This record gives sequence, structure tokens and C-alpha cells, in this order.
Amino acid sequence: MTRPERTSRRRVLASVGAGIAAVAGCLDDGGFGGEPTYEDGSVGEVNASNATNRSETEMAAAEAVAQREPNTSVTPLDPLSLVDHRFVVEDGYLGSTVQGTVENTGSDRIEIVEVRVRVYDETGSQLGRYLASTGDLDGGSSWAFQVVVLKPPGDIADYDIAVLGTPT
Repeated sequence: MTRPERTSRRRVLASVGAGIAAVAGCLDDGGFGGEPTYEDGSVGEVNASNATNRSETEMAAAEAVAQREPNTSVTPLDPLSLVDHRFVVEDGYLGSTVQGTVENTGSDRIEIVEVRVRVYDETGSQLGRYLASTGDLDGGSSWAFQVVVLKPPGDIADYDIAVLGTPT
């Protein structure tokens, strides 16, 4: 009776390593997208009468609607176009926001669309990253987004912005 060959730990590790290398090759050659390309934005002149800090109650409401955790399944997609964007200070709990429009220039529906905004102070230090997302953006349609930023308008010197998505 012959003894069955056992799989050695070395053989298993070599197989796993080869699989990881293959996946890494897909990532390196753009098979799964890549890093988002951020576009610069300007805060401009903030109206001092409208640029008050949020009250404690307003901050709690803003924190409840602000998105800060990015979706890990989104990636840069050619059909997504950032049509316009601007820094806007809203009354009440919304306060600092970045608003604009994203267009799906393709013909296929995009399952998830995410706008990412990074805000900076006057020294260029990043203060935070904030998001807005929507689902099911049909080909040829657009989405008006509003990103709630939790920093006071007076602390923000500029921002940058990117749009990502998940195809269907």
C-alpha cells in the first residue's frame, strides 16, 4: 500500500504567493482601476455673515448626514464626468458644503457613484475627507451632489475633488 503524498506547507505557500502575484499584476496594469484623479477647487471669498460656526445641535445634525467612510468597491471610471463644483456655505446645520454635478456620459448604468472631497487649511495641511454617494446613475443622466464638510468655513482655504464609481 502506498502512502498518499501530503501537500507540504512550502507548496501551499508557493501556490498562494503565485495567486497574490497574479492579482497584483492585475492591479498594476490597470485591470481594477487605480487611484482617483483629484481636481482643484477654490473656496474663494466666504461671506462673513454666513460663515458662522455650527451650534452643538447643528453639528450633531451635520455629523448625522456627513459621509466620511469611502466605499471600497469604487474606482475611477471613464464615463463619469465632474461637470461642475463649488464651495457653498449653507444656513443652519449644513454649513460648509461642496456642491456640483456629475454626469454619466456612457450608455450603461453605473451602480454606485461616489464624490470625494479633501479640504485643506491655509498651510496646505489636509483637514479631512468627506463624501457623497448615490446609486444607479443611468447612462446619459446626471446627479446633483452635496458633500457636507464638518470643518468651519473659516478654517478651509481650498479643496480638491474626485468622482469614482462601480459599473453594473
